[in-house]
Amino acid sequence: MSYENILFEVRDNGVAILTVNRPKVLNALNQATLDEIDRALDEVTANEAIKVLIVTGAGDKSFVAGADINEFQLLQNAYQAEEMGRKGQRLTQKIEALPKPVIMAINGYALGGGCELAMAGDIRIAASTARFGQPEVNLGIIPGYGGTQRLPRLVGKGMAKYLCMTGDHITAEEALRIGLVEKVVEPEALMDEALKLAEKLAAKPPIALHLIKKAIQEGPEMDLDNGLKLEASYFGISMNTEDRVEGTRAFLEKRPAKFTGK
Repeated sequence: MSYENILFEVRDNGVAILTVNRPKVLNALNQATLDEIDRALDEVTANEAIKVLIVTGAGDKSFVAGADINEFQLLQNAYQAEEMGRKGQRLTQKIEALPKPVIMAINGYALGGGCELAMAGDIRIAASTARFGQPEVNLGIIPGYGGTQRLPRLVGKGMAKYLCMTGDHITAEEALRIGLVEKVVEPEALMDEALKLAEKLAAKPPIALHLIKKAIQEGPEMDLDNGLKLEASYFGISMNTEDRVEGTRAFLEKRPAKFTGK
């Protein structure tokens, strides 16, 4: 499958890398780019050889600097704007629902739609030079790709209000402190770190990874009792797999497990 606005590479080790490739506009997300990312996600889901997806941005300045503001001028009414927002939301929801781990390797600006894209990933690793923010308020608008909903779930309501209301940018270290990212590394080490983690996850049992992702995504939206019931249900599913048999046997035999996703 060919793309114009992204690069998509599938490696032999079970890792795929999706790179937003519009460096001249700091990898801004126009509608065509959203469509291509959506198609690539379908490819990731369909390809059983892909175990983990890494998402990053081209160049060393920007992960994704936001939505393409030039396209805002084409919107004629609130309905069209709402549809634009829903399109971006559907994409981030699709990333969250992807049955495989998604690592965001944030190499620079992650602002507006870029921050929202990053928040849809499972694990976020940032270069120390990365900058985060939801600056939409400075344009007279609010975040539209999930920023007002995912940000408070990650960093709390107070910090989310601060970031969305001020439009301020924060450093990677501050993003780590408030829980927006999981790890910060030097820029030259970013992709090595992301690949190292991806390879580690690719060696884990795929069904268990999928169920862990679903349980953590879905459970906190429930009360504790129903969340625990959900966990028990998924625990039961994971126990009834060939990978569980292999994992426990390998543990007892003191050897590395070879998981097949069955």
